[in-house]
This record gives sequence, structure tokens and C-alpha cells, in this order.
Amino acid sequence: MAAQGPGSRCPAVLLLGLATLARLPPPAAASEPPPSALLAGHAVSSLPAAAAAPRTRYLLYDVNPPEGFNLRRDVYIRVASLLKTLRKSENWVLVLPPWGHLYHWQSPDILQVRIPWSKFFDIPSLNRNIPVIEYEQFLAESGGPFIEQIYVLQGYAEGWKEGTWEEKIDERPCIDQLMYSKDKHGYYRGWFWGYEETRGLNASCLSVQGSASIVAPILLKNTSAQSVMLDRAENLLHDHYGGKDYWNTRRSMVFAEHLRMVGDEFRKKYLQSTDEADRTQYKEDWTQMKVKMATALGGPYLGVHLRRRDFIWGHREDVPSLQGAVKKIRSLLETLKLEKVFVATDAVEEEIELLKKLLPEMVRFEPSLEELELYKDGGLAVIDQWICAHARYFIGTSVSTFSFRIHEEREILGFDPKTTYNRFCGETEKNCEQPTHWKIVY
Repeated sequence: MAAQGPGSRCPAVLLLGLATLARLPPPAAASEPPPSALLAGHAVSSLPAAAAAPRTRYLLYDVNPPEGFNLRRDVYIRVASLLKTLRKSENWVLVLPPWGHLYHWQSPDILQVRIPWSKFFDIPSLNRNIPVIEYEQFLAESGGPFIEQIYVLQGYAEGWKEGTWEEKIDERPCIDQLMYSKDKHGYYRGWFWGYEETRGLNASCLSVQGSASIVAPILLKNTSAQSVMLDRAENLLHDHYGGKDYWNTRRSMVFAEHLRMVGDEFRKKYLQSTDEADRTQYKEDWTQMKVKMATALGGPYLGVHLRRRDFIWGHREDVPSLQGAVKKIRSLLETLKLEKVFVATDAVEEEIELLKKLLPEMVRFEPSLEELELYKDGGLAVIDQWICAHARYFIGTSVSTFSFRIHEEREILGFDPKTTYNRFCGETEKNCEQPTHWKIVY
């Protein structure tokens, strides 16, 4: 990894955490088909006593394939809320959906499928909020690559009338063609996070309109399946967005230590930024971390998230040109009396070269091929967000979930909202409304 600074490339930073990171295990061998008692149509009452549903039930989920890394993090918060509701009645565990094949992960020549959550997040921290396990552990505990019930979540074919919103859920015919196909044994085959050997026993569609926990009665009363998967889980809304439960789950989503170490080393070496000087001390146990607002100072640099690519045509009015963004950056550097700017961006190579010419003081995290292979595109996004989260001042991109997650990280660290909830404006934008401050709740 190198930092692109004024006129030169700096030496590479040592790889961190390599010794603790193992490669993904080989694909689990496909188990024998489950006993006939577990095939579709058999109710729990028809099973032998010894085969009755075990004490632990597993909740799995997936998200619409085009959705990105940071929207998926938001869906996790919604599903975690559902799990808390389920656990009031039964012992449920959440199975973390492996990462892979995301639209924004476009680095060539590296394998980015079947990635466990531990590559990006600290699993013990997640478990302080709700019980979670990786998919590989689910395979080991459940006796094979079988998911007993798949529910595909969808809207209502008839839509909803304006002014008559109500929360409801019903089993309905599938509106779109299922992304699963039956094999010659009658099992459902699909993407299943890249685990080709995984099979579903039953699949049906649920029309849903409401918050996550509206699904709980279905899972508790309508099915006795030990393992239940909710596909298209982004169709569920938050139970209580911005409340204590939301923030508990969000705070539990601590980045993996090896990625934080990389970001911290980069801050220290290239941005003269340390937790002591920046007043951003971090506690490994998030339940013990309660920071007063506006106590964090941040490192002596400006943090920037400049979203490009699909946002250029998808949000034309509120996304600036590169020249417009640089003009705003220079204005902020002068106002804040800062000399360095860290830029996280998905810009194409031609735009990066233009940025270097327009903004020679720009610093970026530029991984070596070895680091890219080790951390993956998702890890690089985490490192970028971690560095932006520690800046003296941050400015992001309108309606970008990448920027939203940085807002939350800075809220957790205790920054003044005025230094966090800022975004670029488009040159032709008439009303440049700044992001909403969602205050942390303990």
C-alpha cells in the first residue's frame, strides 16, 4: 500500500494481521439428502419424537444482488431487530450471509466470493448484541448444506393506496420468477452466497409491507423448520430507526481489528494522526464506549468521500464535477487551516489522474496487489471509512450509504455534528440540503 502525496510515492506499509488471517476453507462436501421425514409437506407432528425440532433455530437471509456493501450493513441492523423479537419466544441464532459478487467490488483477478464476516467485522463484538455464527459454522452445526424453508420477501402486486399505509404480511403467489430452480431430486438450487452444494427444501413468497418484526409470527407459528432463510430481506423496514436498539446493533458492528490497525498505521504515517492526539480513543468492548458529543478532535486533515461512477448519471444534480469538488475542498482546507486531504473515491483511473493534477496534496490509500488480495475490496472500503471517520472534518456525497456509514462511525467516536454531516453540492443544485443528524442513543 502506498499513499499518493505531493509529487512522490511513499514506501509501502507492512502488511498487518497476515498471520491471523487464514484463507477460506475449501467448499463443504455436499451431504447426503436429508431423511424423507424432512422433505416438503411433513409437519413436525409427523416426525418421530427423536427427530422433533431441536432447541436452536437458525435464521438466514440474503439481499437483492445489485445492493452494495453499505446498504447490506443496514439490512443487517433490520434483521438483527427481528432476531431479538424471535428470541423473546424461542432460541434463534442469526447466520451471517457470506460476502461476494457485489457490484462495486470490481478489482480483477482476485477471488471475492464466500467471504466470511470476520474478514471485515469483529465477530465477538457482534455477539455482544445478538448470537451470530458464520455460514461455515451453520453447515457444521446443522448437519449439512440444507435450508429447510426459504421465504422470498416481495411487495404486494396491487401496491398500496396513498394515505392508507398499514403493516401487513401474507403468503402470496410469487410476483417475479423465483431465483431458484428445482433439481432432479426436488431440491431448490440457487446462488446461496457461492455455496453451490447448498439446497433448499421448501420455497415460497411472502408479500410484506412493514417493519422487520412483522415476520416474527410467521416464523414462530407458520413453520417448524429449524433453518429459515429470508431472501430479499431489504424489503423489510427498520423496527425503530435511530432508536436505542438501532444504535446498539450499529455500535456492535465493529470493524475487524486487522483493518483498523492498517487504517491507524496509515493515519500515523501519512496524516500525523493518532488516537491520543485526536482524542479518539477506542474501546474494544463497544458496550463500554459512551463518548460525549463534540469531545473528539480528529486528525489534522480533511476527510472526503467523493462518489463517482453510477452516481454521475444516477444523481446528476447533487453530484459535483471534479472541478467543483476540488474548489469546495480548497475552500474547506483554507477555512479549517488544514494542509492535507484524504480522499476515498470510486473514480475511474482517468478521473484519478485528473484529481492528482487538480489536487496534488491529495492522499489516498493505494493498496499493493498483495494487500488487495488479502483485504479484498470490502476491506479497502472499511479502511477508507475508518480513515475518513478520524478526520478533523468530513464531507461526503449526497444519499451515499458509504457516506452515511462514516457519519455513524464519527457519531460513535464523539465528533461535533457540524464536522460530520456535510456533503458536496452539485453546481446546478438549487437547494443543497445537508444530511440529517441522527443522534446516537445509549
